[in-house]
Amino acid sequence: MGSVRNRPVSRRSFFTLIEIMIVVVIIGLIMTLVGPDVIKKLKKAQSATARNQIHLLGNAIDDYYLDLSTYPSKMEDLIANPGNPKWDGPYLKPPKIPKDPWGAEYGYRNPGTQNKGGIDAWSPGPDGQEGNADDVGNWNLEESDKPGGP
Repeated sequence: MGSVRNRPVSRRSFFTLIEIMIVVVIIGLIMTLVGPDVIKKLKKAQSATARNQIHLLGNAIDDYYLDLSTYPSKMEDLIANPGNPKWDGPYLKPPKIPKDPWGAEYGYRNPGTQNKGGIDAWSPGPDGQEGNADDVGNWNLEESDKPGGP
């Protein structure tokens, strides 16, 4: 009887160009359906982060006020003693004041012009320009969450 020749089963170890193109088209379709929702959620998350950071900055400013009976003249006074013996900081974690979610510096004004009787703390928002509708400030947080003011 003759010997049966064992041939190894040939396995494909590569993808054809057509298969790769089909996968890319499918991924593209998924991204067009899901992409806008992801971007919208990212923008909401950045705004929520800015509101939360302003709230935390306001709490630090309020703590400073409780210790020294005055608001800081600049935000850096929250992390470095301005020369007052009653200073019990740092009120924020050093070494620097955080930036907003879009990479800009938070604004601070004492006395406040938006938050009468208190201070103004704000982010210029996604466009980086102060004074327009996308600004996030302690004057436009929910009423129950307004730090640094009356």
